Amino acid sequence: MNFILTPPSLEDLIRLLRAWRFWVLGTMLGALIGAAVYFIAPPPYRARATVNVDFNLEQAWPQDTDRQQFYYLERESRKLEEIASHDEIMSQLSSVYAIPFEDLLGHKLQLSQPAEAGWHFYADDSDPQTAAALAAAWAETFVQRVQAEIAAGNINEFVKLEVTQTEKIPKERSVPLSGYLLTGSTGFLMLAVFVVLFVKPNTGR
Repeated sequence: MNFILTPPSLEDLIRLLRAWRFWVLGTMLGALIGAAVYFIAPPPYRARATVNVDFNLEQAWPQDTDRQQFYYLERESRKLEEIASHDEIMSQLSSVYAIPFEDLLGHKLQLSQPAEAGWHFYADDSDPQTAAALAAAWAETFVQRVQAEIAAGNINEFVKLEVTQTEKIPKERSVPLSGYLLTGSTGFLMLAVFVVLFVKPNTGR
């Protein structure tokens, strides 16, 4: 126990450098294990639909009032965020795609950082076509709901939305193969370093 808690000495560091073959082998082995995990239990596919959001600051606040523009953007963005996760939208998607309500937000559906310009609607699923359809449906339902709120006067009339990407939307694994390779190699590299530094060698004495 004292050996493990003792800080590494210069001799330990030299021993670590001499064992470069060991930790290089560990890094390669970790990468292979990471690749095996990726292909045996791959992460779900992630699809992305895009909605262009234009707050039309020039029309909403024609005068040079930066502070008012800031609060306008913050207020309207918050309203749109709340609509994106509205219970009615989630219930509709849950009913159409037979996905439990609680599995949608925070698990299958994710919204990119809201700001002016492109809002990305991400959907995860083991089937790439389902992921794409779910992302597209979420984006389109969001736009329809926002337009209804604008007509009702609950959202500023100058806010304009346009679905720019719901067909042939990008679909890829939510975690790339490189992430698994990096995690596996880094994990086994740390393990190899730990073994060399903190496992006391048997000197035969």
